[in-house]
Amino acid sequence: MGANPASDNFINHTKMGEKMDRDKFLIELNGIETDGKTVTELYNEISALAMKYGCADIKVNRNERRASYFSIEYLIGRSFYNNLMELGVLDDVKAVLAEKGVDINIFEEIEDAALGNGGLGRLAACFLDSAAGTGIPLDGYGIRYKYGLFKQKIESGFQVELPDDWQRFGDPWSIRRENEKTEIKFADMTVTAVPYDMPVFGKRVNTLRLYQAEGSKEAEKISEYLYPADDTEEGKLLRLRQEYFFSAAAINDLCKRYVKAHGPQFKNFDKFNVIQLNDTHPVIAIAEFIRVLTSEYNVTFTSALKIAKRTFAYTNHTVMPEALECWKEEQMEKILPDISDIIKCISVIQDRELNGMLCSDEEIAEMAVYKHGVFNMANLAVYVCKSVNGVAKLHTEILKSELFKTAYEYYPKKFNNKTNGVTHRRWLELCNGELAAMLDKYIGNGWRRDMTEIGELNGKTEQAAADFQVVKQTKKSQLIKYINEREGTDIADNMLVYAQVKRLHEYKRQLMTAFAILEIYNGLKDGTIRDFYPSVFIFGAKSAPSYKRAKAIIKFINEIAAKVNGDKQTNKLLKVVFVTDYNVSYAEKIVAGADVSLQVSTVGTEASGTGNMKFMMNGAVTCGTMDGANIEIVERAGEENNYIFGARVEEIEKLNKEGYEPVKLLEDPAIKAAVNSLIDGTFTDGGTGGFKDLYDSLTIGASWHKPDNYFVLTDLQPYVQTLLKINSDYKGSNSFAVKQLKNIANSAYFSSDRTIKEYADDIWFK
Repeated sequence: MGANPASDNFINHTKMGEKMDRDKFLIELNGIETDGKTVTELYNEISALAMKYGCADIKVNRNERRASYFSIEYLIGRSFYNNLMELGVLDDVKAVLAEKGVDINIFEEIEDAALGNGGLGRLAACFLDSAAGTGIPLDGYGIRYKYGLFKQKIESGFQVELPDDWQRFGDPWSIRRENEKTEIKFADMTVTAVPYDMPVFGKRVNTLRLYQAEGSKEAEKISEYLYPADDTEEGKLLRLRQEYFFSAAAINDLCKRYVKAHGPQFKNFDKFNVIQLNDTHPVIAIAEFIRVLTSEYNVTFTSALKIAKRTFAYTNHTVMPEALECWKEEQMEKILPDISDIIKCISVIQDRELNGMLCSDEEIAEMAVYKHGVFNMANLAVYVCKSVNGVAKLHTEILKSELFKTAYEYYPKKFNNKTNGVTHRRWLELCNGELAAMLDKYIGNGWRRDMTEIGELNGKTEQAAADFQVVKQTKKSQLIKYINEREGTDIADNMLVYAQVKRLHEYKRQLMTAFAILEIYNGLKDGTIRDFYPSVFIFGAKSAPSYKRAKAIIKFINEIAAKVNGDKQTNKLLKVVFVTDYNVSYAEKIVAGADVSLQVSTVGTEASGTGNMKFMMNGAVTCGTMDGANIEIVERAGEENNYIFGARVEEIEKLNKEGYEPVKLLEDPAIKAAVNSLIDGTFTDGGTGGFKDLYDSLTIGASWHKPDNYFVLTDLQPYVQTLLKINSDYKGSNSFAVKQLKNIANSAYFSSDRTIKEYADDIWFK
């Protein structure tokens, strides 16, 4: 790829204080010819040059303890600008290219490496960034998908999925390690796992190692698509293959590196390694670790399990039962019989241990790794791992009081909270240079290295309000121009911008926002809503291809957008846009330009959220429920500087206990009009039946869910009133700008630098 990294088997070596040789880099950069070259050619040439100098002079420290992060997805985003910024040469490259008549923004046509789906994958990417940025030895392991998360098109309002061939631009930020490939054995095939190393630049250079599956056509399917549809038995087995494939390859790599450095005595393995499992997808690595130690290094099963208990840690990301993976015994037996046997052996030891602790039969069943022919991967993680953490204060309390209640009673010391964070380097410094410069003006540039220094802005919010309004308008104008050009819309750039951009799921309640917009639109039409500041609602989301109800919500939003945007009576006051193919690069523009962050999940369902943090850092107020990290945002920035509405946890619990009858809420004319628009002919679903299914899900229940399972109708009217309150408070005033600045000033806690240091101090290196 044109790079010249250190020849050792991993980029994950400490830079030991050396800096990139900027002068030599600039000499070679100046020598690059730009005339007659395509954007892709220039992108690859400059990227390879950055790799050459960014990865040079790296030294190995085999005796340091390292953390490894196992995640099935990494939503990396565009590497070019971020890596050049981390290497300290972004402005230099911009200047050199400008002298050659090239605008650095041309590289925006190089699309994201979308190797993740949403918050889980983006969090993993932020953690790697923060670890390198703060000097913590952390390496990532995952899969090098041929096609990233699908490219989304909107046709007649419907989502259409197309393959995302991200490698068509080349992959200059990865190094193929041909000599380190390894064989992964399934019962019915053997697959070659070939590692590709991506450097993660910061105070040190860490590595993201992604494995590509090679061999037969069947073998290559393993790394072909991120999250293949699992609504068939074949799809389920492919998902299981993916999880074992990268976990086994990573375990093999870590064990070989340990033996090379320290010999085959594994009793000290945990002194040099800790493995953080990002949700249940890589939990199978526990069984593989025990398999490798017992079958390849003659460690006894009991000793291997003890070492595993000192080595592994588990992050839970959801309270949704359907997202906590379980595998049927026959599925595991079919392709991974050895792993099936190992988990059963763990189960026998667990039963013995729990019986010795005088647990009841019911308690043993609740914590069981294996029962009734099913392997429970979350229970396996909780039993074996030395640490179990949630990702926001409320979420962790739910883990302790509900999801893993029995395990918490018997193993309370395992449980801890690590509220998520986002890297302020990408999500403020890179995506909002205008705001970064304004912060430098008021508080100096120390916040770029130490985010806690941003708190100094608290005493200067009144003074900075006018400057901030200029910055926000600049970013808003850039965003609206981009949307208008890309989506073919006609949105004015002086509107109040509400944004709800996140994975499409019923619990995130994009449907409730759609209903709220419809009610506001009707109020503008009939004159009951007056003195309304011109506003635009921006949605961005992808639905899982097989999630029919979520796809119907996308269609419904687009139907509303067409009606609202086409109404000449109101369209100067209200616009709606569903942006196409929402990704990291789109998010960078939206978080910088938005005024209001819509975070409206049903309380108790959103583990944390990280979009809320990105918006906060860029000066958007949070309009949301007391769910996930919204709670901690409000605690730090003040409820008076945000807009909280809706039922709280105890109210939802009461409704669930006493019986919730959403049809009674249809007696409210506004709610009835919004809900009935799904079936009364106001909008069309193209004859798919999707809108009727949404209507039924709210009124009589659908699938295994009770009616209005996510309490959309309960919170709808408070939501509408809160949106109108924000609109009334806004009016382009200084006081609203102060609210926005207060959010920025108190956003340091939500830097992933803080989160990753807590992982390091409390779990990995204590």
